[in-house]
Amino acid sequence: MMDKRKAYEEKLDAQLQEWNAQIALLKAKAENAKADVRIDYYKTIDALEHKQDEAKTKLQELKNAGDEAWEIVKAGAEKAWAEVKTAYHEAASRFK
Repeated sequence: MMDKRKAYEEKLDAQLQEWNAQIALLKAKAENAKADVRIDYYKTIDALEHKQDEAKTKLQELKNAGDEAWEIVKAGAEKAWAEVKTAYHEAASRFK
């Protein structure tokens, strides 16, 4: 159980790092966008960062959860991850 748990937490950590890189790319695109589009970029990026912060919080809860609560917390983390993933894909498709 412990190895499975650790691997899952590492997978989520890696996903957070990937999202950080993707958000950095969106910020770079925003810097090069026209002023009216730039506003939309930053609103979207702010919303995406908020969702990502929620996911980070869930990951921390997951890491701190006892064995008996881990599966319950994992469900909440998966929900947060799905929301960030959806928000990122929506943002990426809007600003291609």
